[in-house]
Amino acid sequence: MQPDTGGTSLQPYSDVFASESFREALGTTVWLAVGATVGCLVLGFALALVIAFVPFPGGKAVAKFIDVFLSFPSFLITLALLFIYGTKGMANGMWTGATGAGGDGPFQFLTTPWGVLLAEITYFTPFVMRPLLAAFSQIDTAQLEVASSLGARPLRVVRKVILPEALPALAAGGSLVLVMCLNEFGIVLFTGAKDVTTLPMLVYSKAMLESDYPAACVVAVVNIAISVGLYGLYRVVSRRAGA
Repeated sequence: MQPDTGGTSLQPYSDVFASESFREALGTTVWLAVGATVGCLVLGFALALVIAFVPFPGGKAVAKFIDVFLSFPSFLITLALLFIYGTKGMANGMWTGATGAGGDGPFQFLTTPWGVLLAEITYFTPFVMRPLLAAFSQIDTAQLEVASSLGARPLRVVRKVILPEALPALAAGGSLVLVMCLNEFGIVLFTGAKDVTTLPMLVYSKAMLESDYPAACVVAVVNIAISVGLYGLYRVVSRRAGA
């Protein structure tokens, strides 16, 4: 940083790194990103399996909808969740209407860290499903038929035949989701989770609410460094793994 008096100073970095708000925001950002990535991998793998290998009416339409879903902005999905599970949402309205109880209803989790996690998993799961569906389309169905004819149960077929073929797609989708969750701003903002402060939200609050631009720049540099570092790590690991 260059102060108004001239020269270069690292004081803004030491001030930000020593602040409790930065450490809390960093921890919240990491656990939300990791939790959302794990949830997207598990849910996305299960849903992609169903769409790719379980015949049901409308399966192709669902696969096409996933492509359309990827173009939706994150705040739009968050608003949809607010309409359903928000304080004045449909779920609370149906609850109060059915029970006749007053108040706002029992569904108040959307403004908590768990609500943010749910919103991120809901929005980012298709980013895992898309590469998985592409990988599943390349699997020779003869392998599945041979495994089944030899007595392998469905779970064993998934573990021994499908999962090894899907690992590169899982790694690609999971890495993408992890980096996007680290930099997600709209979901946290639109859920109204006041107690959830991530690094992008800290940049916003420092710059727009406190007009502390040096601190905002420091947080932004840390956020960029984490994202670039994760991308570089993914490239190194993927090259060594031959993916």
